[in-house]
Amino acid sequence: MAHEKYQECIDACQKCATSCAHCATSCLTEDNVQMLSKCIQLDMECAAICRSAAEVMSLGSAFSDRMCEICADVCYSCAAECQKHASHMEHCRECMQMCRECADACVRMVTATVQ
Repeated sequence: MAHEKYQECIDACQKCATSCAHCATSCLTEDNVQMLSKCIQLDMECAAICRSAAEVMSLGSAFSDRMCEICADVCYSCAAECQKHASHMEHCRECMQMCRECADACVRMVTATVQ
């Protein structure tokens, strides 16, 4: 099947989307939600992009590489924001790690399809 070459990246995107959604909802329960507004926004954007990238790759789309370039950019941005809170919020630490793993998987996938 056409999407099999993307499976590692699809899995990473799905895990990242779940982690970002968890982080956003967990941030909403913190004391100073306003301070976390950028984190929550990036979490929601990253989850949406990751789900979309996984869907496009599952279709075996010719646009998978371009979608994954965007996904990597958003994941790296989300990871950088979560890193600001990672020392005192476990959900941000986990999200940061998952975002980095997803971004790296997307970069590997794009690099493999370009060659």
